[in-house]
Amino acid sequence: MYLILRQRIRDLELPPGSPLRKEDIAAEFGVSRAPVSEAIARLAEEGLVDVFPQHGSFVADIRAADVREGLFIRTGLEVEACRRAAALRSQDLCKALADNVAAQEEALNADDLQRFYELDEGLHELIFSALGHTRVTRFLDSARAPLDRMRRIVLPKGERPQATLREHRWVVEAIRAGDPELAAAAMRAHLNTVSDTVEEQLRSAPAESIR
Repeated sequence: MYLILRQRIRDLELPPGSPLRKEDIAAEFGVSRAPVSEAIARLAEEGLVDVFPQHGSFVADIRAADVREGLFIRTGLEVEACRRAAALRSQDLCKALADNVAAQEEALNADDLQRFYELDEGLHELIFSALGHTRVTRFLDSARAPLDRMRRIVLPKGERPQATLREHRWVVEAIRAGDPELAAAAMRAHLNTVSDTVEEQLRSAPAESIR
């Protein structure tokens, strides 16, 4: 239940401000209110849901401060992860990353942005999994949730999807080359570009759901 609701919120299927009526959700999935309440409580802890006693629960606004914090955390963790992944010189990892990037290209050619989102996230997860940092992966997944919602707004715009694919290729090529510093620099450049794009969106297109 938690994972289903969380994914709907991240994918903006449930946009900011959407009411989360426990009775309706329980009826949809054929469960009691208890697991729904537990899921909403967990989502509230992550800042994805706002709970107002006597008024109900609603999908939280996309908060600029949370988005920036997510970027800060991602940069600190993922740059170092790429440095270490390149030092591994793992053929299995390199093949998995190459296959992922190829699938990203196929998704873009098919104009399947949802699939592209999934593969984008999968690329980063592959790197952490190769390092054996499962707890870090779980922490990062929680911290980046507000950023992921923001990226659903930003990524479809203009040439950004193709630019993201190109930046992913640079990261993967550096890891496959076994060059730790180049891999770290490639990931930092990618995340800096993501940051610039997100900041532009926050400045130029403030919406009622972003604050």
